[in-house]
Amino acid sequence: MTRAAVSVIAFAVYLLGLGLVLIFAPNALLAVFGLPPVTDVWLRVVGMLVLILAYYYARAARLGLTAFFTLTIHARGAVILVFAGFVAAGLVTPVLLLFGVADLAGAIWTWRALALDARGAGAAAAAPG
Repeated sequence: MTRAAVSVIAFAVYLLGLGLVLIFAPNALLAVFGLPPVTDVWLRVVGMLVLILAYYYARAARLGLTAFFTLTIHARGAVILVFAGFVAAGLVTPVLLLFGVADLAGAIWTWRALALDARGAGAAAAAPG
């Protein structure tokens, strides 16, 4: 498994944990961040969507889908910008930015891993056989 695939599988594990918490104990997570509890189903629906994303990430990592890895860098990098917009608009407390930081860190890890994988592949191709 390439470095990039490892970074993506690690993010899949993070998403798996987050999705399970959102489905089975959403108010426990909200309490940790000082957010009010919810009684409707929507946060659990988001948890299901997060689990589906975890599946996509895990399968893409196992299949070595480098193009998918690159797309995740763009999407995960944008999360913190959107969350910062929510904070700036007064829709949420700044604690939401912690999730954006996790996404950004994962995106940077994958970006660096892709660069290292490409450098390693280039060196292997240039080596006399």
